[in-house]
Amino acid sequence: MRAWIKPGYGLLLLLLLLPLLIAAPRLLTLWDGGLAGALRVFGLATGILGMAALLLAAALSIRLPSLDRFFGGLPQLWLVHRGLGFSAFILIMAHALLLSLAAAPASLEAALITLFPPLDNWPVWSGWGALILMVVFLGPTFQFFGRPHYQRWKTLHLLAIPTTLLALAHLFPLAGEFWLWLLLAVLAVGAMFWRKGLSPHLGRYEYEVVGAEKLVRDVVEVQLKPVGKTMPYEAGQFVYLTPLDDNLSAGFNEEHPYTIASSPEDPILRIGIKDLGDASHAIQTVTPGTKAWVEGPYGDFYERLFPERNQLWLAGGIGVTPFVGGARHLRDADELPGHAGRKDAHAHLFYLGRDHVRAYYLDELLDIGEHHDRLAVTPHYFRDEGPMSHDFLLNHCPDFAEREIYMCGPPAMIDHLKQIFKRAGVPSSRIHSEVFDFL
Repeated sequence: MRAWIKPGYGLLLLLLLLPLLIAAPRLLTLWDGGLAGALRVFGLATGILGMAALLLAAALSIRLPSLDRFFGGLPQLWLVHRGLGFSAFILIMAHALLLSLAAAPASLEAALITLFPPLDNWPVWSGWGALILMVVFLGPTFQFFGRPHYQRWKTLHLLAIPTTLLALAHLFPLAGEFWLWLLLAVLAVGAMFWRKGLSPHLGRYEYEVVGAEKLVRDVVEVQLKPVGKTMPYEAGQFVYLTPLDDNLSAGFNEEHPYTIASSPEDPILRIGIKDLGDASHAIQTVTPGTKAWVEGPYGDFYERLFPERNQLWLAGGIGVTPFVGGARHLRDADELPGHAGRKDAHAHLFYLGRDHVRAYYLDELLDIGEHHDRLAVTPHYFRDEGPMSHDFLLNHCPDFAEREIYMCGPPAMIDHLKQIFKRAGVPSSRIHSEVFDFL
């Protein structure tokens, strides 16, 4: 259960339901026992829930380091944010429809006026403006029109700011419970002000690119040193990197998420980047000596729910980077005073690659495994072995089903491995993976 229950969800649920719970006695006085009264009550209730969901979705956009850990990591927090946004849209649509249906028994004209009142009724028209903007920026998020370009999607998402302000202009003249809505409004507007106004200046660390080591043809390890304050982080976390090299063909002054490949003990921040798009292609030739902004760290990949349990690591493609950071941490931490000889949990890394040519970082990982008894490394090549199998895991790691499992790699690899673990009886609470999708 500890793997599923996160403290952030309880507080979020309370804030989502609290406005409706407080408003419930007032809403019930509006019900006269008839159908129209019931529709009106339900219409107001869906509006309250929808507005609460919208404001909480805005509040979760704050993207503060460490806050994501209360929700199991930033990818999980983003899923909650997205779910709240979509729920808000559906509930607000239902709100308008139910209030119109509640007026319909009186006359069709009354129903239409409920939806489209005179133009001087600005609170209702503010609500329509918010709803229209929600359609515009939520559509690409849910890929109604295909997968959008990352930076265009981020730019379009700026419409969330006027959407929230228009929704508040609709809310305050019409709703009760002013103090509670004011609290939620402060959380929402404050989060957006931090994210777009203060965070670019106060929430980032300045680094200098000191190297760009080519690992294979389309993978580079960018190495950075802090210019001022050093960012603390843990193995397996990720950052948003904003390169300031104006010679880049793409990605200049754009933030993109990348996993840290260095250990927390390393004074150099190392980030493994694969050529997967315009920005990641351009950064393969980033110029040493140029500056970059680093924001983070984020993520909770190696969350130690059960520190005594041995671990199984499975890496594919550029998904090896959090495990490189984990292996380097095992190596470097042993050299710290008082750490040598500690009996920490054992990790067994399976490196899933197409062939040995594409197995970047493997030589270093094998060397760490040979010199440190807390790490074993086993390569698996698709060209020689075919897809990873239960028998291969069992032969090389007999207790794999008893370990805490961490996976990072292509979605198809993750899905295939999950099926193996499911058939082996591994509970889903012990399987951890992380996917970056519109972070």
